[in-house]
Amino acid sequence: MNFDWTQIAETLHKASMSIATLMASTLLVATSAHAGSVNRIEARGAQIIVSFDDLVQGATSFSLIGPNRIALDVKGGKAGYGGYASGIVKSVRQGQYDSNTARIVFDLERPAIITGGSFAPDGKSLKLKFKTVDEGAIARGRQSFLPPLNFRAEPPKDSYSVKVPLGRPKDSVSLPKIYGPKDSNRPLVVIDAGHGGHDPGAISPHGSQREKHVTLAIARAIRDRLVAGGRVRVALTRDSDKFLVLQERYGIARRLDADLFISIHADAAGNQSASGATVYTLSEVASDREAAKLAARENKSNIINGIHLGGATQDVSSILIDLTQRETMNVSADFAKLLHREGSRQMNFRAVPHRFASFVVLKAPDTPSVLFETGYLTNKDDVDFLNSREGQTRVAAGVASAIETHFARKLAQR
Repeated sequence: MNFDWTQIAETLHKASMSIATLMASTLLVATSAHAGSVNRIEARGAQIIVSFDDLVQGATSFSLIGPNRIALDVKGGKAGYGGYASGIVKSVRQGQYDSNTARIVFDLERPAIITGGSFAPDGKSLKLKFKTVDEGAIARGRQSFLPPLNFRAEPPKDSYSVKVPLGRPKDSVSLPKIYGPKDSNRPLVVIDAGHGGHDPGAISPHGSQREKHVTLAIARAIRDRLVAGGRVRVALTRDSDKFLVLQERYGIARRLDADLFISIHADAAGNQSASGATVYTLSEVASDREAAKLAARENKSNIINGIHLGGATQDVSSILIDLTQRETMNVSADFAKLLHREGSRQMNFRAVPHRFASFVVLKAPDTPSVLFETGYLTNKDDVDFLNSREGQTRVAAGVASAIETHFARKLAQR
C-alpha cells in the first residue's frame, strides 16, 4: 500500500475543529447521542433478528405493498451493510434515513406484517415475528419496540455549543523528540508507555515482569516499526523509566498538535486464565463494571502515598471537554475497530475487543485517543508473548498497520 502525505497542507483531524480560534457566536445544535451500529441481520422462517454493537433508543416497523416490504426504523442507530435473507424475505437493505435513524428494508415475496417483537434484556438485539397476509390486511401505522429502560440509549438533546479557545497545557515537562520524516505535514502519532518511575503498574506472578518495562518495550517497538515505514511521524511520551502524571501524558500530545494518541498498557486480573488484548475509548459511563473498575484503578496512578499529584488543569474545564469531545470520540471509536481488525492478525484479543471507560489519558478533547491493553501480565501465555522480542514485534506490526490504514483513509476522504 503506497501513500503520499507530502502534499497535505494541514493537520488531518484538526481541520474540522478550529478550536484555537475564538468565535463570539453561539449555535443551537442537536447533540447526537451515541449510536449503536447495526452489525448483524438474520431473517429465517417467520423470524427476524437485528443485532447492534451498542445501545439504541428503540425501533418502529411498518409494512408496504407494491412492492411488498417491511421497513424497520431504528432510532439512535447507525446503518450497517446488507443482511442474511431466506424464505419469503428476498433481500435486506440498509441506509441512514437521518442522522439519528437507521432504516432497514426487508424485500418480500408476499405481503407480510410484524406480529410481535421485543428487545433482548441487554438491549443489544431485537427479535421480530411476522406472517404473510392478504394485501387488504396491510394496515397503516407503525408498531413500536423499546429496549429495557436501563439499556436504552438517550435521545439527542438540543443544546448551545460555543466555540472557544481551549488553550494548551502548561509546559510542565519538556517535549519529546519526533522521529520519522522531517515533513511537518505528515501525521503525528504520540505513543504513551503506561506507568513508569515509582509507579510499576501491574507486576506479573510469572517472573515478576513489571508493566512499566513491558509497555516501554512495546512503545519503542511501535515507534521503530512506524519510522521504518516512513509514512508518519511518531513521538514517545517517555523513552526511559520515568514517571509522568496522567495529564502530562495527553498534554504532550496536545502540545505537539498530534493527530493520534495511543496509551499502551498490560493489565492484571484475579483470574489467571483471562487473556487477550482490549482497546478502550472514552466514555463517561463505562460500558461494563469491569471497565469501570479498571478506569478507577488506572486513574489512581496520580495519587501516591495519599498525595494527589495530577490535579485538574485550569485551561481545560469540564464543560469545554463536553462541547468538543464528540467528534474526537467518534474518530477514536473508528480507530479502535481498525486496531482490532489489524491487530487480530498478529495477536489474540478478548471476546469483546472494544470497550468504553473514563480513563484520564483519553480526555484530550481535540486528539483522537485510545488506551490499548495489550494483554494480561497475570496470564502466563500473555506475559511470555508480551515480554518476548517476537511478541513485541507482532504487536508493533498490528498497531502500525492500523495507524497507517487510518491515515490512508483520512487522506482518501479529502
